[in-house]
Amino acid sequence: MLIQLIDPKKTVEPARSNHCAIGIDLGTTHSVVAVCEHDTIRVLTNESGERLIPSVVSYQENDYCVGTPALSDSKAIKSIKRFIGTPNRPTSGHNPIDVSSHILSHLKAMAQTALGHPIHDAVITVPAYFDEAARQETKEAAKRAGLNVLRLINEPTAAALAYGLDQNAEGLYAIYDLGGGTFDLSIIRFSKGVFQVLATAGDTQLGGDDIDQLIADKLRVPLDQARTIKEYLSDHPHHASGLSQQDLASLIHTLISKTITICTRALHDANRSLADLTGVVLVGGSTRMPAVRDAVQQFFGLPPLTNLNPDEVVALGAALQAKALTQGSDTVLLDVTPLSLGIETMGGLVEKIIHRNSPIPVAIAQEFTTYEDGQDGLIVHVVQGEREFVKDCRSLATFTLTGIPPMGAGIARVRITFALDVDGLLTVTAKEMTTGISQNIEIKPSYGLNEDDLFTILKDNFDHGATDIEHRLLIETKIEAEQTTSLVTSALAQDGDLLTEDERNTIDNCLNSLQNSLNSDDKNAIKAQLQALEASTQDFADRRVNRNIRRALSGSHVNKI
Repeated sequence: MLIQLIDPKKTVEPARSNHCAIGIDLGTTHSVVAVCEHDTIRVLTNESGERLIPSVVSYQENDYCVGTPALSDSKAIKSIKRFIGTPNRPTSGHNPIDVSSHILSHLKAMAQTALGHPIHDAVITVPAYFDEAARQETKEAAKRAGLNVLRLINEPTAAALAYGLDQNAEGLYAIYDLGGGTFDLSIIRFSKGVFQVLATAGDTQLGGDDIDQLIADKLRVPLDQARTIKEYLSDHPHHASGLSQQDLASLIHTLISKTITICTRALHDANRSLADLTGVVLVGGSTRMPAVRDAVQQFFGLPPLTNLNPDEVVALGAALQAKALTQGSDTVLLDVTPLSLGIETMGGLVEKIIHRNSPIPVAIAQEFTTYEDGQDGLIVHVVQGEREFVKDCRSLATFTLTGIPPMGAGIARVRITFALDVDGLLTVTAKEMTTGISQNIEIKPSYGLNEDDLFTILKDNFDHGATDIEHRLLIETKIEAEQTTSLVTSALAQDGDLLTEDERNTIDNCLNSLQNSLNSDDKNAIKAQLQALEASTQDFADRRVNRNIRRALSGSHVNKI
């Protein structure tokens, strides 16, 4: 997401100037509430003075309690955030939305007591890798808790906002967020008040809970005790259990290595190197562990920033955004595209180019090629939606790029660029790379869409997503098989004399088997026949390459072959 400082000469009209909104970090193991009032930002406490509220709910008959009092109940629901938005549900039978809503209700009541007035609005943070289902269920939980969600923002973005305003930092930063149940690594650029997320990678099933489990398994102790031991070892070299900081570092080495692999992937996605980084920000209570901090410093070659409390920095950022959206502020979170935008490809499939929730403005280019030999035109069908097939998405526009030089299938290179500006205007450009010819069209993707339309589109994707993916994989496999069959048949017509009779019979049999498999919907069977054909033609392909080289060296033009 993109966060930008407003020109001081311009005024920002507050959405609801007479209301106060809170920022909530709804965490896996702990949750935090913060508020920004009169240019002062602070974490709220409950009547016991607690700043970190355990995300634990205990149910007793028709009542429930949240936080520290619930910890004494061995049957209390913990780490419910790991189940939200997933088909998996805790064996206790409690719905993750309901449990989350009870946590949020408790946080809302706590904030109202601390502030002395009613609370209606909140900005809630979520892991960057939360999918649409998890985000929608988080919103639903807030609604059941009587909270109006002004915006869901990604946890690394919230941390970046808090750090950026606190330090007026500029440069390229890595936000290393190891929470109780999730891990995210975001690469964020700070420049002249503009905070832009360049890339995010993560794992929604990797966090401090996994460390607790490793300790519990090794020492054969309950998880609560394991967590206490972990926290103690963050500040002391040895624990009475006989476990040392060094022992713990060895125990969690594989888990920490997974986070470093994710860091590498995020840097690659951002097209940046370690040398480009200005600093590293630590977020999440698990980053207090010396083993984590040592691994982060060793990988990035930079001492991590710890100016702000890693347990609270996300809530602080959420509170700043809540103030911006209600009372007016020097900061504003720019909009994102609500639905994915892409084009139609062979088989009626959708290739998404700009994914939903991408920050705008944004421009993304992707190269495509022709399907048939001698194809001199390309139809560009622009669609919007989350489903895998064009028939299930919204058609926006169609135009044709002509003048492509006739070539073999798969040789031409056509670059399709989607550029979405801050007003939501989409410009689609198709450019053939060898001739430079191009065609473009302007579209307003949001035209005619209302909130109900958006909900329907997203709900359809949620309901049919898994089936769509399976069907897409089948279609893609069939297309690959058809293309391979065409290429092999063409090669046999040109250079079949390179084969012995037995070799030709083997290839023909493989071709026939592959063709027969295309009549079924068994993806694995088609793949097996495709692999068999590829194996049977490997030597043939090598011989053709050698022949082509000899022809080229003798003066024949390779394109004539």
